[in-house]
Amino acid sequence: MEPLQLCILWYIVFVFSVVLHEFAHAYVGYLFGDHTATHHGLNTLNPVPHIQRSPIGMVVVPLLSFVANMAHGGWMIGWASTPYDPYWAQAYPKQAALKTLAGPAANLILMLIAGVFIHIGISAGIFYPPASITFTRVVEATSNGPLAGLAVLVSILFTLNLILLIFNLIPVPPLDGTAIGEFIFKGDMLYKYRQLMSHPSLRMFGIFIAWMVMSRIFGPVHTLALNALYIVRGVHYG
Repeated sequence: MEPLQLCILWYIVFVFSVVLHEFAHAYVGYLFGDHTATHHGLNTLNPVPHIQRSPIGMVVVPLLSFVANMAHGGWMIGWASTPYDPYWAQAYPKQAALKTLAGPAANLILMLIAGVFIHIGISAGIFYPPASITFTRVVEATSNGPLAGLAVLVSILFTLNLILLIFNLIPVPPLDGTAIGEFIFKGDMLYKYRQLMSHPSLRMFGIFIAWMVMSRIFGPVHTLALNALYIVRGVHYG
């Protein structure tokens, strides 16, 4: 597949996945009483308001990251954001934590859906496990043409949502993984954890730290996820 075609497929899946991630934040927040995102028009699956709010994270960074990673087959990362009421979050920390974790949960669901489609395709005889894996080769098609494009699309859906899931669960601000501390720590430890997570300097370097962590762990995590995906078919990747 030509790089431009691959970039277009990655970007379509990226926008869909990130918008669903942000919609999950907004919708769960709305259910728990925080209507901030709804008032800003972000409790929607329409990508336009999300792109307008975060043009750098939704357009510039994804396209630049794809070009920068062409040597590895090309892959994307980026971000969007959903506003919230900090006074509501302070008053209802557990609900706020669930709202925060709803985004990664949406990516997990999309990754599992991709896995189901992969197994359906294999059972139908149109897909098969590849001899070697890449970020865009999670499954192969038995013929060229539209089926080959579908195999790439499903592969991207699996890989990209795994990227978003793992990246967002790294427990550094401003990422969603910081919400996990709300369920682990109690009392004074929880207070100190919240103070640390809100420190401006840590928030400033959080994305950089997460990027460095991802560069080291994602390859092995991707392989582990594919081994779990194909365990019922007796396929293992080293």
